[in-house]
Amino acid sequence: MINKLKYIFIAASLVAISCNNTAKDTEATAENATEQATDNAISDMSIYNLPSNWTTQDGNEIELKELKGKVLAMVMIYTSCQAACPRLVADMRNIEKQIPEDKIDDVQFVFVSIDPKTDTPERLTEFALENKMEDDKWLFLRGTEDDTREFAAVLAVNYKKISPMDFSHSNIISVFNQAGELAHQQEGLGVDNKETVQAIIDLAK
Repeated sequence: MINKLKYIFIAASLVAISCNNTAKDTEATAENATEQATDNAISDMSIYNLPSNWTTQDGNEIELKELKGKVLAMVMIYTSCQAACPRLVADMRNIEKQIPEDKIDDVQFVFVSIDPKTDTPERLTEFALENKMEDDKWLFLRGTEDDTREFAAVLAVNYKKISPMDFSHSNIISVFNQAGELAHQQEGLGVDNKETVQAIIDLAK
């Protein structure tokens, strides 16, 4: 009788352990789902809410939300610019050189054209080659005039056409976190970029 009760007790214990483990697994799955939902959430402050479509230098159509998960260093330029834009390109390259190798893969450097009529994908490709920015970490985008104007407003970038080939424009490099929220801005040409570099490093995984 004692042995029989012992077997019953052991069997009951195994069932209890199994149920407990199942409950823990269910709880863990729920927690993971919650974390994943949080990771996938886009705040009201994210540029990934913008419905705009963009064309890359390779002719691919993308939405900004496809850049989610990377730290973005972004600047607005136009390729025929002979004054400020070459300086902005140099500033972006200088920032890129200061990002550690273990962080660089988490960063996307993005140039957005304010002159989409002239800056076709072919022209953007030429510009990337001219500036030795063929690596995947360098992304060039063009959109419609309306989408470009809307995006410029988000970045607080002002620009105005002053001649058939020239624009006056703000000189701002913006840093966005992985969720597309503005984290830092650098204004000016050839300025000390220490804070910009540190902001990128702090955000990168």
